[in-house]
Amino acid sequence: MNIVCIGGGPSGLYFALLMKKQDPAHEITVVERNKPYDTFGWGVVFSDQTLGNLQAADPQTAAEILGAFNHWDDIEVNFRGRKVSSGGHGFCGIGRKRLLNILQQRCEELGVKLVFETDAKSDADYPDADLIIASDGLNSRIRAQHADTFQPDIDVRKCRFVWLGTHKKFDAFTFAFEETRWGWLQAHAYQFDADTSTFIVEAPEQVWLDAGLDKMEKEESIAFCEELFAGTLDGHKLMSNASHLRGSAQWIRFPRVVCKTWVHRGGAGGNTPVVLMGDAAHTAHFSIGSGTKLALEDAIELARCLNAVRPALAEGPFGEAQDRLRQAQPERLMEALQQYEAVRSIEVLKIQNAARNSTEWFENVARYAHLPPEQFAYSLLTRSQRISHENLRLRDKGYVEHYEDWIAERSGVERAPAQHSIPPMFTPFTLRAVTLKNRVVVSPMAQYSCVDGLPADYHLVHLGARATGGAGMVMAEMTCPSPDARITPGCPGLWNEQQAGGWRRIVDFVHGNSDAKIALQLGHAGAKGSTRVPWDQGEDLPLDEGQNWPLISASPQQYLDGVSQWSRAMTRQDMDRVTADFVRATRWAAQAGFDWLELHCAHGYLLSSFISPLTNQRTDDYGGSLANRLRYPLEVFAAMRAAWPELLPMSVRISAHDWVEGGITADDAVEIARAFKDAGADMIDCSSGQVSKKQKPVYGRMYQTPFADRIRNEVRIPTIAVGAISEADHVNSIIAAGRADLCAIARPHLATPSWTLLEAAKIGYTDVQWPKQYRSGKTQLERNLEREKQLAAQPVTKDETQ
Repeated sequence: MNIVCIGGGPSGLYFALLMKKQDPAHEITVVERNKPYDTFGWGVVFSDQTLGNLQAADPQTAAEILGAFNHWDDIEVNFRGRKVSSGGHGFCGIGRKRLLNILQQRCEELGVKLVFETDAKSDADYPDADLIIASDGLNSRIRAQHADTFQPDIDVRKCRFVWLGTHKKFDAFTFAFEETRWGWLQAHAYQFDADTSTFIVEAPEQVWLDAGLDKMEKEESIAFCEELFAGTLDGHKLMSNASHLRGSAQWIRFPRVVCKTWVHRGGAGGNTPVVLMGDAAHTAHFSIGSGTKLALEDAIELARCLNAVRPALAEGPFGEAQDRLRQAQPERLMEALQQYEAVRSIEVLKIQNAARNSTEWFENVARYAHLPPEQFAYSLLTRSQRISHENLRLRDKGYVEHYEDWIAERSGVERAPAQHSIPPMFTPFTLRAVTLKNRVVVSPMAQYSCVDGLPADYHLVHLGARATGGAGMVMAEMTCPSPDARITPGCPGLWNEQQAGGWRRIVDFVHGNSDAKIALQLGHAGAKGSTRVPWDQGEDLPLDEGQNWPLISASPQQYLDGVSQWSRAMTRQDMDRVTADFVRATRWAAQAGFDWLELHCAHGYLLSSFISPLTNQRTDDYGGSLANRLRYPLEVFAAMRAAWPELLPMSVRISAHDWVEGGITADDAVEIARAFKDAGADMIDCSSGQVSKKQKPVYGRMYQTPFADRIRNEVRIPTIAVGAISEADHVNSIIAAGRADLCAIARPHLATPSWTLLEAAKIGYTDVQWPKQYRSGKTQLERNLEREKQLAAQPVTKDETQ
């Protein structure tokens, strides 16, 4: 094939040499606008895993790169005069110029044609090419030329940064944070050759402006950074190699690039395919050091996919096979390119999601600056959610155990000399007069199994089993303060003494047979009420005609367009009645002995319908601004708080994001949480969505935890994290980093009532108490799991697999 790579960065060069190595008959040209061996920037970073990928792809190139690397294992965090170190991270730094030189030399050795000082403005300049690689970087002209196909989404981030160098040699990948009167600035520093280190200085846009850095000449801003980070630099100077940039132009904002597709079917002359690689296709923030990694791994995968279509299609005379191959080549080539996109886009999305988390952490250092240095450093280390608590333990067991002891001591407990360090998940948590033995909450999960709102044997077994299963607290499903507040006829209620007695029976069982606490969640279904139980023909469908009850909400609403029953807007009289219903249920909950009370203001139910602009179209004092939309939910909360015992906690569940344009956002959620805190709420339970069927959530592991993180650390109120939290490692990471104070686990508890005890055994934490009736199962489970670990660690012989 005749292949043209437009752009001589790492992806274009590495792809060219891999393809030439696979088949020397390929004609491969790399077109680069810069001079030979000319580049800007300082060092780039690879992980040990990336080096392994390079070794497998081309050992000779990998050996040359490895010979030029500076390797380190430690990450050091300098914050408020403290240095916190963690080991086992396995990173390497190499000068960007040195890396490109190695790749250029290797291309020349293999016969790749390198064309420098040529500015390719269009793929149409290469009509004879069989394939065009757009590896022309962040500001790709080829991507822009075919923007209708590639559909790039470019998000310019909130921080300014400058890429500098220094002769200070760092023994660890170093993060340094300095507070100024304008706000926080941070440095990312790492050594990449024998006597030089990269030193990136970063600041939020407003801090950068307030400090006057936008008005400084290059030399002034470098002097500013030298003075600010003097303690980190130990007297060494900072250097810039961006001689082409003047003044504030050297401070740039990071653009995150996401392309919907990476392959353009017809480029030059309408026939030549064009494929994106590296920064032209995607970017990942420098704080996770994956930009060059992604570029090289793009090259590896594209070369692999193209190599798979090289063999002749059929047996037969040489000329016949070649003719068949030539005729089928365009479609086979497109199949290879589409396979490349399918494989790489998934991996890139994972990295970009991690990079987004990391980027947002550094954009919001002020949010975490109140944390003690120990927790601030842990939060930084786990910011991307790709490094978890157990992953950190594999890297540096001593660091994690020391940190676990620190967390436990702050929770008021210390491990005995012969005990394991206590995982954060199993540290106690106290709110008002209630102490939970650990940080796991059985999330309220609708069971639709009551008759006339009465909790009976089913709920006794359901909640009782989970209370004995090790969780710190079980929370009963949304319980309704009146018959017309129910979602379905099967929902539990608390509007009469019989129901209060049913709850008392369950509460007494939990208190008498476990050391768990039990909470009640009170809520009103609003426009989402009067529906069938979900296993009766489908979720959210209305009851048969004649069985429905009237619905109320903030404004007239039909939850399922054309299907659901219409609600009417609440009047003042309705508000007074519903508030009185909530207060009555609150008093009965206290009499039933519940330890904790939660008000449900999420998921599009009645109180949520007031908060969200999607469902509140009122023009009175309860509509319009967020403060007005919160007015009625706050009235209900205040009335309940006055009726609830002062020594017992109250939490509020909110939808922190509606996932619909024009709905509640994370910014709104901060203000919602602040309003409930001011009203006396002790904790915010941070869920999201379910307000509109038009929602488009961005799902993923722990995908709602960032809402709990932001509210906890900006509003300074304890939070509960929910959503796709499914293993002890998730809980430990969330609690240890200060992203939430409790984790509510839902569906895993449906599958395993003793989820908490099982997870403790899985991570090898044996110092957890089981119910006395189940203790023989504890030792057996722990032995079985230990045996499984030992077997997994042993090499498998051929006989064992037969």
